[in-house]
Formats: sequence, C-alpha cells, structure tokens
Amino acid sequence: MSDAARPFITIAEAEVDISAIRAQGAGGQNVNKVSSAIHLRFDIPASSLPEDVKERLLALHDKRITAEGVLIIKAQGHRTQDMNRLDAYARLQDMVQSVALPPKPRRATRPTRASKERRLQDKSQRSAIKELRGKALD
Repeated sequence: MSDAARPFITIAEAEVDISAIRAQGAGGQNVNKVSSAIHLRFDIPASSLPEDVKERLLALHDKRITAEGVLIIKAQGHRTQDMNRLDAYARLQDMVQSVALPPKPRRATRPTRASKERRLQDKSQRSAIKELRGKALD
C-alpha cells in the first residue's frame, strides 16, 4: 500500500521516557567517558495511540516489548547522543507506522483446474515411483 493512504500517527514526546546510558562495544576512550547511547521506553497501554493500533502493536510478539507492554529501544549506533535519540525516535515511529493500518482480510480462493490437474499428475508420478520400490517378482 502506498504511503499516501497510510495514516500518519505522531507520538507525543511526553509519552516517551528517554535516558542516556553508556554504549557497549568498541569505541575507544569516548565509549568509556560519554553516555551517548539512548534507552527509549514507550508504555503502549498508557499511550494516546488508538486502541486498534495498541492491540496490533502488542500482538507483534517483538522481544523489545515487555510483558507489561513497554517497548524498549536501545540506540547506540551513532557517536553522539542527539543522533542516537533521533535514531530511537525514528525506529519507534517506524514500528508504530507498520501497524497503523489493519491487515487486509484474506479472501479465500479456489484452485484452478490446471493446478488441480498438475497436482493429480504429480501425485500419480510419485505413486508410480513408489510402486517400483516394491519387492522384485520372480
């Protein structure tokens, strides 16, 4: 579906809890001195998102969503705190936008005549192969 038809949901900054932490991994002296990584926490049930969006977001079964429904995003890919904050917000926004529209209901269809014939032909070929595996007759 195009982005024009998808509703854009904005997330208020007051609903997001951000804390700066020290990044992990390589980075030399900078990583030991500066708290440049961002820990973003977003409480889904307490947010102002529409109820259907909340339900779809909680149903994602993402490991970043806790049992209480709090989404935790850790951003530490950039060297500065501001860039990591923007990255965390963008990832949160992407996740919410991915469930903004309800999934299209599946419409059951019938198999075509050609696909039925192909299935039966494959089935008879497989049967013939298996029939040859029997004991040899004298």
